Amino acid sequence: MATRRDQRSEESRRLLVTAAAELFAEKGYRQTSFIDIADKAGISRGSIPWHFGNKLGLLEAVLDDQLDTVLATFAPAAAGRPGDLLDQVADFIRRPRTRLFITLLAEAVEADSPIRAHYARLHAALRQAVRARIPAVALPPGATPEGFTALLVGAVIGLHAQWRVAPEAVDLDAVHTTIRALLPADG
Repeated sequence: MATRRDQRSEESRRLLVTAAAELFAEKGYRQTSFIDIADKAGISRGSIPWHFGNKLGLLEAVLDDQLDTVLATFAPAAAGRPGDLLDQVADFIRRPRTRLFITLLAEAVEADSPIRAHYARLHAALRQAVRARIPAVALPPGATPEGFTALLVGAVIGLHAQWRVAPEAVDLDAVHTTIRALLPADG
């Protein structure tokens, strides 16, 4: 049974992860300080190293939390139709905290990035979740389910980046309709 102290500690940890996720999405990892995070969370900045060791430990906790959110969001539904997945993707892109993935992507692609492995796990989980949702899709000759899945995940990541950079130039509803029209019919 959890003690009151354990509950407070877990609540502090959750508040710090939430505050850090929002600030990392807004300002980026490198531009966000312990002071920023502590102020937003309403918790002493000394709590960050106590819970996470350092700022990187906090970032890793944020990414793990977001990975859990992604996996829950794209868990296979009973219907398992590609259109249902596209609706989920469109909703996910519009969430304010989803900006975190684009904000941190530039840092993750650096060869020595401490978050590179987290992004590799995230992308693998996305491909796995998408692949599990499209088993009955009839692909054209020569196309593989793995290739189609990678293409679809890559398109979504690129679409998300374009929309975050120039939302006035990218009509997500029109793109959603176009992707749905281009998807192969269920086989």
